[in-house]
Amino acid sequence: MEGIIVGTEQFGAPERHVVLVTPEVHWNTGNVGRSCLGAGAHLHLIKPLGFSLDSAQVKRAGLDYWERVQLSVWDNLEAFYEAMAPEAHEVALFAKLGSRPFWEMPRANRLFLFFGSETQGLPEAVLKRYPRACFHIPITQEIRCLNLSTSVGIALYESLRGEGLVHGWGEEGR
Repeated sequence: MEGIIVGTEQFGAPERHVVLVTPEVHWNTGNVGRSCLGAGAHLHLIKPLGFSLDSAQVKRAGLDYWERVQLSVWDNLEAFYEAMAPEAHEVALFAKLGSRPFWEMPRANRLFLFFGSETQGLPEAVLKRYPRACFHIPITQEIRCLNLSTSVGIALYESLRGEGLVHGWGEEGR
């Protein structure tokens, strides 16, 4: 069966970017990095970070994969916007009070999934920049929110639904 191989640059392969704006918890970032590597996505970290990237905890959460994560670290959002130039139809912001459920996010070939810090969420400036791109992952009122790395995993893989991705551990990998 032919399909798109995750992590390669085949023509037509979906381009996914996970953007963590001022993440605070090292193990969440390590887990997100691992998910990005598994999905063939690029991870962008917007400073300030609440931890050092040299931290053993980040590497432990990403296990031995951390060095292979497609990672960019940006001094601020403006530097990220200038270099990456995401268009409005290529952006999905994730917030507890987002107006639409995550399964309605855009299906662009190049897509940027934005997530805020664990305690503050996305900055107001980001929400105002893309007012029609705010999504939520439905939860009950029994919890305040989902863990950041869980939210990223849900949204990232939903964004890849129906893209014809090939499982790297198929019959050949057993």
